[in-house]
Amino acid sequence: MDEYRFTHPVEVRYGDLDPQGHLNNAKYLTYIEQARINYLCHLELWDGGSFMDIGIILADAQITFRASIQFGQPVNVGVRISRMGNKSLTMEYTLAHRDNGEIFATARTIQVAYDYYLGKTITIPDEWRDRITQFEGL
Repeated sequence: MDEYRFTHPVEVRYGDLDPQGHLNNAKYLTYIEQARINYLCHLELWDGGSFMDIGIILADAQITFRASIQFGQPVNVGVRISRMGNKSLTMEYTLAHRDNGEIFATARTIQVAYDYYLGKTITIPDEWRDRITQFEGL
């Protein structure tokens, strides 16, 4: 996953499986959410404290399933921001086998900058814009 500057390992837990023995479709969203949160912490855009301070809200999610994930497979989630608008940003993800690179799924989410205390959207803060631009090379 050379196209990603940030990857996050996830553990496929027994409880994440569906009756067919592979990863439940809903868990893909959980895995990309976990990777997204760790991406924000890596860029020091959120300190892991109150969720009221996280600064973004999910507006849209799309997943393309390519291969099933089985219990015990080592999975990495690549995360990147591919576009920043005035109030929104597009994040892209690839879930892949950590050892052989097999792609299990790709995903895209749109996040909107959000002030949870005021209950409204806001402009992406300059600090966020600067850190993302520097990290991603946008």
